[in-house]
Amino acid sequence: MSSADIHTAYLSLGSNLGDRHATMCRAIDLLGREVGTVDRQSAMLETEPWGFQSANKFLNMCVRVLTPLSPQQLLAATQGIERELGRMSKSVDGHYHDRPIDIDILMYDDLHINTPELTLPHPLMKERDFVMIPLREIYR
Repeated sequence: MSSADIHTAYLSLGSNLGDRHATMCRAIDLLGREVGTVDRQSAMLETEPWGFQSANKFLNMCVRVLTPLSPQQLLAATQGIERELGRMSKSVDGHYHDRPIDIDILMYDDLHINTPELTLPHPLMKERDFVMIPLREIYR
């Protein structure tokens, strides 16, 4: 595979149910197995829930992954990893809830995509300190 076949994607990971640290580590492991090489990862940051009320704080972080997958394949892979780690439903229309894992694609190369399934760059990332603080740590 040539370097032209490898794409750079930045992902945001969050967990606020169960053993959050173990779930995040497992997500990184699964990303490495199913998506590509996780070559950078931020520190984990404990944060308050965003967009809903919960007594459960989040652990959040960002990773950079080098992947041969297309954006749509990457979305399918990350959603599969979420299901494998216990996430049963996605948030819909801004109705957020507690979850064992959340994986959002923030950026994919320099692509701009706007489909019903995927918008890149992520439209809300700049509004979220829990995304931007760890992203700044690893972005280059």
